[in-house]
Amino acid sequence: MEARHWISLVALWTPFKAAFAWGWGSGDAIWLMLLKRTFLLLPIGAAFMGYWTTVLSIPTILVRSRRRTFVSLMLVTWWDLARSTFTFWGGVFRFALQLFVSLLGAGQMILMGLWTLVAELFLLPFRFVRRMGSNVMSPGVPWIAVTMTFFWCVFEAIIFTFVTTSLVIDTLSNLAGTQLTETGIRIPLFLFMLFIALGSYAVLSSFTDAVKSRDWGAIVKIAVIESVALFVEVVFLYREFVDALVPWFAQHAGAHFDLGIGGTLAIAGLVWLGVRSLSWFLFAGAGTPTILAIIQRQGVGSRAPEVGPRPASGLFSEGFTLRLRKEFDWVAAEGQLLLDAFLVPPMQMVAAGLNFVTILTANRHLLDLPLRSVRDFKDARALQTELKTSRLAEVRPREAA
Repeated sequence: MEARHWISLVALWTPFKAAFAWGWGSGDAIWLMLLKRTFLLLPIGAAFMGYWTTVLSIPTILVRSRRRTFVSLMLVTWWDLARSTFTFWGGVFRFALQLFVSLLGAGQMILMGLWTLVAELFLLPFRFVRRMGSNVMSPGVPWIAVTMTFFWCVFEAIIFTFVTTSLVIDTLSNLAGTQLTETGIRIPLFLFMLFIALGSYAVLSSFTDAVKSRDWGAIVKIAVIESVALFVEVVFLYREFVDALVPWFAQHAGAHFDLGIGGTLAIAGLVWLGVRSLSWFLFAGAGTPTILAIIQRQGVGSRAPEVGPRPASGLFSEGFTLRLRKEFDWVAAEGQLLLDAFLVPPMQMVAAGLNFVTILTANRHLLDLPLRSVRDFKDARALQTELKTSRLAEVRPREAA
């Protein structure tokens, strides 16, 4: 019992236990309890560990070879503990200030980001029009002509589908012996008319290329093909369009009006020539070669390397993208500062307590204080390697001696 009393007296078990109970603050108000647990528990625990290791290390001074160095390290460790305690208390206020600054900056970033995003969305149509205008004015693939040519062919196919639907239904019904419906015939007829319209422009484009190159053999061959295409379109398509206008002619010409087959074909031919000429010189002359190149898989556009920087083609402006990237960098840096302010102060106290233990066992500090950031937290393997290296450094002089 007497030995137990002396051990408890030397270890200061009762004072440390009372200090820990006071620091725990179980009977205090909530705000006071939180303050005590935040500011006092870690320093009390580190001081408890430092005192115990100091008491245990006093008898080992007699058997140590470098007594002065050991005593000096022990005093430095106590100095590190005192400095770490004040650094911990200051670090709590630093973390609170850093958290306030980070929240303020995050709020400002969110407000400015929303305002900039609204401005970018408002200016997006104008930027799109400007970019489209610059693309249209610069040399390249005539996509406007390609689009107009294709939609004109679709428009022609729709008109001729409605004009020739009744004729095709009567003809196919007589051939098949059954009555066909408009719903079942219009989709295939539309696709066929679209094929005819595109093919007509393809023949006209080939004829134009042959005339430019003065290839007389190709001119004669394509002229024959163009004549056949003209005959097919005039007789079967444009003639039906003219027949639909005969009542209007008769209304204004008189009761004995008879246009005849010659007049019908002549008007149909003139309509074909006018439609093809106007559309060809306006857009089909530039759009048809590109459509043929896409169909033949020859590629479109120039293969020459571009001179000068290529303009940005993103959804948002370059300034908005750079600002967003800077904001992300700020978030990463601010998050690192906030993490350092939160983890470094308590780890200072832990490191100070561990240094007492390593002073007792390995005659050296485990961690170099003060800790500046999370990057100063050493890996366990690195610490183990350093301890082994220090032990080998101590053993070799002894063996040499």
